[in-house]
Amino acid sequence: MEHPTAQGTRRRPAYRRALRASAGTLLVYALLTATHLGEFWPFSIYPMFSRGGHPWVRAVVREVPAGGEGISWQTVHTPEALPGHPFPLGETGINQNDIANFVSKSAVWDAQRIRGMRKLFRSTLDEVGLLIYRVEGRLHEPDSVAVTYTPFILLTPDSTYFNPGLSLPTSDAR
Repeated sequence: MEHPTAQGTRRRPAYRRALRASAGTLLVYALLTATHLGEFWPFSIYPMFSRGGHPWVRAVVREVPAGGEGISWQTVHTPEALPGHPFPLGETGINQNDIANFVSKSAVWDAQRIRGMRKLFRSTLDEVGLLIYRVEGRLHEPDSVAVTYTPFILLTPDSTYFNPGLSLPTSDAR
């Protein structure tokens, strides 16, 4: 009498099942990262995993006089050289990553994008002006980081000004 598995119902070897499961997992991962600009949750929020050693972009917000008098559009390399006072994003409920994404990932600054930026700071703009810096960092030597602070956008109570030295695609509605 033949063994029951010998009549055409052979079981697949364990390594084939493992290979199929691994391939399926990689396919799902590839689809998820492709639709989220290369970022997938556990790795996207921890820069040491997703961007370790690569250049990075953040934003710094500074309080300046409401009229923006005496503002320099020059890039600086130390935080001590920044004008005004630090603006506390956390205390106002604004996520620092939201500002950094505005500054680093906005392809075109149209009227809607400008309104969105101003809306984040609407309660503050009546009292002071805000100068938002694009902060870029990169490895300079094995043990140091070079950081540059470039003025990006000045928000005053009634106007929005972009750094004239930057070539930003903007619309005329400011």
